[in-house]
Amino acid sequence: MPSTVIADMAYDPETQTLSVWFRPSGRRYDYFEVPAVEYDALRLSPSKGRYFNAHIRDSYPFTQSDRAEPRPRLQPHVAAR
Repeated sequence: MPSTVIADMAYDPETQTLSVWFRPSGRRYDYFEVPAVEYDALRLSPSKGRYFNAHIRDSYPFTQSDRAEPRPRLQPHVAAR
């Protein structure tokens, strides 16, 4: 997942929460009500930063974490088709 903007991301399909860690700060933002198909499209996009800015950043409610936190290692989610 090489990206100059996004360091890492994780998705919880039960809560539809997308967590994104940004470079270089390491800050985490949690985006809510993100459908699994949207996460899959972000994950598979050749430009994660461009996709994120166009489809997620201003489209879903979010919170910013107070500090950089360790990133969890979650399995990628692939939506059923």
